[in-house]
Amino acid sequence: MTAVAFETLELLPASTPRQLFVLLHDAGGAALDMLDFANRLGDAFPDAAMVLPEGAESIHLGKTERHWFPAFELDAGKRTACVAKAVGSLASFVREQQARFGILQSDTAIAGFGQGATLALALSDAHDGLAGRVLAFSGSYAALPDKAPALTTLHLLHGRRDEVVPAQLTQQVYARLMELGADATCDIASSLGHELHPALMDQAVQRLLTCVPLRFWRSA
Repeated sequence: MTAVAFETLELLPASTPRQLFVLLHDAGGAALDMLDFANRLGDAFPDAAMVLPEGAESIHLGKTERHWFPAFELDAGKRTACVAKAVGSLASFVREQQARFGILQSDTAIAGFGQGATLALALSDAHDGLAGRVLAFSGSYAALPDKAPALTTLHLLHGRRDEVVPAQLTQQVYARLMELGADATCDIASSLGHELHPALMDQAVQRLLTCVPLRFWRSA
């Protein structure tokens, strides 16, 4: 599949990149929404390339917004097809960036907020190992997974007071992932809502810095 020419915001290191982060905004958002997190990641991983693509434009209630897939599609079958199409486009884009920077899949991380998190999780389900890590903020799978990725570590982060994507969904997903033997973590912040809050971003950075992927222990 030919990579989609996403509009992107990029933060690149002065030297040759050693890691790649692809950051995905929420429905109706923009790449700029992920800039704070990109800066925090850059502080922790100064040799990493940060690539922040923007979703396709759409019009809802007379307002131009950006989405990864239609946010208001009620038909389950059509929604599944739209998510699958978005996953295919994102997978091609990620591979293009990996080739561009000479980055291994294991040294790639994809993080998403809201709808971007849903897309990142769907990508890990369809393309196991395309990224070594997936960080999902305030988002969840479109449907509970029936298998666990073997080559991707999942980090779920959510606000308990989220009224857009209930935190219970993430807790259910985490329980399911544990049943499937996934390598995953789950952090629920009791006082936060649907927001990419500094506390969650800082916790995500700590997860990246301190969590050794379970597959490394299993192969030792």
